[in-house]
Amino acid sequence: MLFSIATAALGFQGAAPMRSSGVTMAIRDSAGITAPFGYFDPVGLMSNDEQQKDFARYQEVEIKHGRLAMLAAAGFLVGEQFHPLFGGEVNNPSAFAFQQTPLQTFWPAVVAFIGAIEIATSVPTFQDPSIETFKMKDPSRIPGDMGLFGGKDKMKSNPAAFKATQSKEINNGRLAMLAIAGMVAQELVTGTKLF
Repeated sequence: MLFSIATAALGFQGAAPMRSSGVTMAIRDSAGITAPFGYFDPVGLMSNDEQQKDFARYQEVEIKHGRLAMLAAAGFLVGEQFHPLFGGEVNNPSAFAFQQTPLQTFWPAVVAFIGAIEIATSVPTFQDPSIETFKMKDPSRIPGDMGLFGGKDKMKSNPAAFKATQSKEINNGRLAMLAIAGMVAQELVTGTKLF
């Protein structure tokens, strides 16, 4: 979770000095860097050329975590208000509901499903770890593009609209990462449902 929040900081503006000019301009003009903050890197995560080469990976991972956080935040809220499973008898905070339902026996199927998604999206995206750890196979790949909704075609036909859409997704994902962390923390501290 902390890594997700730390990578979310890559898209804001701060006072960290940048030593490389070529890659930095591409980073400063990438999707997700929007007003009022602009480019924000207070701890210098992109302060040298080697780290800047990993920017596409950071953005890919941030988008994936943002998508998961958006689903988690929506599921957290909906699950507390609408719970048709198990006869509607589960009326506990979402943070504790899993332990109090038969879903624990369903866990292997959930892990298998998540594993299949990870294999389908990560294997084509990242290098084999025995060759080079955490490196993108294709640096020109559009971060977050799973090939489902024509990302390359949209980018070629209208780059400005594509960048605006991608920025909205990244910023909503950042908000969702903070939101789900706050929702879980609130339920763990108070022991009660959100609403």
